[in-house]
Amino acid sequence: MLKVCLSSGHGKYIRGASSIYGDEVDEARLVVESVADALRESGVEVMTYHDDVSDDQDENLKRICDWHNSKTRDWDFSVHFNSATFDGEDTTTNPVGCEMFYTSQTGMEMADEIVDAVCDASGLKNRGPKKGNLYFLSNTEEPAVLLEICFINSRADMDIYRENYEVICGAIADAISGEDDGIPPEPPEPPSTVLFAAAGTCSTFGGPDDTGVSPSEGLAMWFSPDECPHLMLKDQPPSTTGMARRLDPSVFYVACRWDYDVTPKEMLRGPQMAMVTNADTGVQRLAHVADWGPHGDTNRVCDLSEALADSLGVSTDDEVTVIYPYLPATPTS
Repeated sequence: MLKVCLSSGHGKYIRGASSIYGDEVDEARLVVESVADALRESGVEVMTYHDDVSDDQDENLKRICDWHNSKTRDWDFSVHFNSATFDGEDTTTNPVGCEMFYTSQTGMEMADEIVDAVCDASGLKNRGPKKGNLYFLSNTEEPAVLLEICFINSRADMDIYRENYEVICGAIADAISGEDDGIPPEPPEPPSTVLFAAAGTCSTFGGPDDTGVSPSEGLAMWFSPDECPHLMLKDQPPSTTGMARRLDPSVFYVACRWDYDVTPKEMLRGPQMAMVTNADTGVQRLAHVADWGPHGDTNRVCDLSEALADSLGVSTDDEVTVIYPYLPATPTS
């Protein structure tokens, strides 16, 4: 049985590239888990990793490679999203494309298979396989490919990526497993149902400095920090015991008044994310589900983390929209 290790680039505290079109860490984590699901359906043994610990770049790179090298596997893959400047500008509306990096001959052949499969299936511009002296490629002990899905700061790339998310993840899985038959898959049907949608004003919540919640206040979705390390600070803030005050305000998270009959807690605790949009500017960000709220007496539709509010460019009582789930779940049958 083929055995592969998949990791997302960068980490919770060592963020990668970001733009008004998306965040590299959040997107890479989604792709890793969706590709892993598709590979498992093909009979491939898959292990995945996301770094929720490192707080500097050297530690992050070493920790990811150490995890890969601790496993018995045939291949190593790391998922990233690219970024560049364009004539001095931080973003572009033009397509830029997809590319894969390798060091070995075996890696080059796999990189070529993956980039062709992704671009043929999605319409992303094909930048081809590229040899690169990157830390991940040089410090993993099995054949490795570093995937740059598309440019996070290209509107055209990110539009194609979002419209073809499942096709892209399926193409990656087919190329890795060897099941690609050379025929581009049919585009999936668009999501037929948005399970939750809300529009209205927002506020912020959570973290050590949020005195609006008690030192012992918990979260509706989670019962232990070990269940959601991606949302939590490493240590409990002094003089507090509750998870609300331990929320990491630098993480993009959201709380809404979810209908548990429509979106059960088990679903909200899963890998799917919500999309939050600044109603005035159209800036969008993916956000993890963290809690139920705010209280109905506030007349607000959602609470956001400080980092999410800052990134969206909103303040308390500004207008936003929220939809959930943003990306359709990868089919399991």
